Amino acid sequence: MYSNKPANKVGWYASHLITSLNWIEGLDLDPDEAIIDVGGGASTLVDDLLEKGHENIAILDISKRAIQLTQERLANDSSLVTWLQGDVTRLELPSRYYRLWHDRAVFHFLTEPEIRQRYKDSLLEALQIGGFFIIGTFAPKAPPQCSGLPVQRYTSQSLSALFGNEFELKLSQYESHFTPSGLEQAYVYCLFQRIR
Repeated sequence: MYSNKPANKVGWYASHLITSLNWIEGLDLDPDEAIIDVGGGASTLVDDLLEKGHENIAILDISKRAIQLTQERLANDSSLVTWLQGDVTRLELPSRYYRLWHDRAVFHFLTEPEIRQRYKDSLLEALQIGGFFIIGTFAPKAPPQCSGLPVQRYTSQSLSALFGNEFELKLSQYESHFTPSGLEQAYVYCLFQRIR
């Protein structure tokens, strides 16, 4: 996608992730607590987190090009970020390291149950007990595809059922995202805290 379109023209582009930023600010994390943004390759979330003083941010994306675009945008500040290029369901992440795992628009692309389980295994390996998990996915009223790829749609209840044994749902919110081409997509956002 990033080879064929500018970063601000892909379907999931948003100039700022307002819901995520508001929720992260509400967590009152220390500046040095570790944050990972899964699928954050070309997202502006890292820009906003750096501006707010966070000092331990990792960006994980399957797209090398998306990472390069953000490194170029951040210029010298890119050296303040840990860059991880690979598949979140296969990459080995540090154990119980991250205080916050953020994912907007990755999980809904995982349409096979075994792949979703591998994602959950990675999350549980990498996130601290007591840590936080913010996820934004397509909601039931969203299209069945995004950028030509099939997606799995969720409610806050179905996400709670999927992650519920190890996590407690703290906040949820439905909102509309408008793509750069003007298409409306329904999203559900959830904030979970890991309890075991």
